[in-house]
Amino acid sequence: MQIDQQVADIQTIVDDVLKLAKQKGATQAEASMSKVQGIAVSSRMREVENVEFTNDGGLGISVYVGKHKGSASTADLSKEALTLAVEKAVDIARYTSEDPCTGLADAELMATEFPDLDLYHPEQLDTEHAIKMAIETESAAMDYDKRITNSDGASYNANLGMRVYGNTHGINAGYPSSRYSLSCMVIGGDNDDMQRDYAYTVSRKASDLLSPVQVGEEAAENTVARLGARKIQTAKVPVLMHRDLASSLFGHYVSAISGGNLYRRSSFLLDKLGQQVFPEWLTVEEKPRLKGALASSNFDNEGVATRDMTIVDNGALATYLYTTYSARKLNTKSNGHAGGIHNWLVGNTGQSDAELLKTMGTGLLVTELMGQGVNVVTGDYSRGAAGFWVENGVIQYPVHEVTIAGNLKDMFAGIQAIGATQDTRGSVHTGSVLINEMRIAGS
Repeated sequence: MQIDQQVADIQTIVDDVLKLAKQKGATQAEASMSKVQGIAVSSRMREVENVEFTNDGGLGISVYVGKHKGSASTADLSKEALTLAVEKAVDIARYTSEDPCTGLADAELMATEFPDLDLYHPEQLDTEHAIKMAIETESAAMDYDKRITNSDGASYNANLGMRVYGNTHGINAGYPSSRYSLSCMVIGGDNDDMQRDYAYTVSRKASDLLSPVQVGEEAAENTVARLGARKIQTAKVPVLMHRDLASSLFGHYVSAISGGNLYRRSSFLLDKLGQQVFPEWLTVEEKPRLKGALASSNFDNEGVATRDMTIVDNGALATYLYTTYSARKLNTKSNGHAGGIHNWLVGNTGQSDAELLKTMGTGLLVTELMGQGVNVVTGDYSRGAAGFWVENGVIQYPVHEVTIAGNLKDMFAGIQAIGATQDTRGSVHTGSVLINEMRIAGS
């Protein structure tokens, strides 16, 4: 069956469910349905460890009886099961507390245009190909250096899916998407010292993935580079967060400007709209309709149209992120962020990573973060880290068992530079981030 026909069939199911909800007494209703087919293969020590096929689908419905909400879901798409799910949702709504902020997003915010975002590039879910990709990746890593002594395995994943959302305002839209990934993690040893590291690649198109050899050798190279890691003395120094994990820094910013934390008054950026948070040279743009990107969508999880937005404007906090519920709590309107963010493009200062090391001079290049010691209420930041000690812009030796600490307010304001080479494997596209000073707790 052609993919367009499959999407149309699901739209018909969603339409039937919404009509049924109205018949059963709902004043408003929304339904979403997803369907995913996939294959996941993992290898360990060049042998197949696991082969898993996925064929999942399900429908979720939320109904509103006045200002009372009820929800239900079902993986069974028979007429009887769908009817039961609707009846249960309506029944639940009659018993929930009234909430003046509940209900569908405003009708005028609904998406009405659905351009093709180039998200669907189907490949046959071929077991032999998946096994070959995983084992080739792991072999490239194991053969790279004799100090690679063991493996945590390689994995190849391919997923083909579709998503449809509809509500009683009239939107009923869907699209197919694909996602492929290849990863590897290996262990290296040198006398008594053992270290591990990894590499991965992900894309909407299988042909855009890095090759197995590239992924395997990068994983091995990263691992070998960490051998001989030392502890360092406690100090206050500049920190360069490698682009592979710099997006986590902006992930904390996402949390701090999200409506849910704002209406609960649990964010260090509460009441800071329009104020300077980052250096004046930094701008962050959101581009939800970027073709082929991993976080692109024409509408959010509530059917609200996504649109290009300036998130950070010359260092100032330009907008908060609202869902319908959080917007109503704060007496404003949703701006299309139910379900998360859509392709943040973080500005940069033009340097290569090597030039960033020279700009830093002496400090810590962080290539791994551990733990979750971040308090979005106060901005306090403390996480375990590993990486490399740098002097005069040159990497000296690997470092482990340290903690980096600061406050997000100071860290954001203290961003000195951002590299031009970006990591685009997620919803935040950013280069490596140089922070002027953090506390390093070592030995």
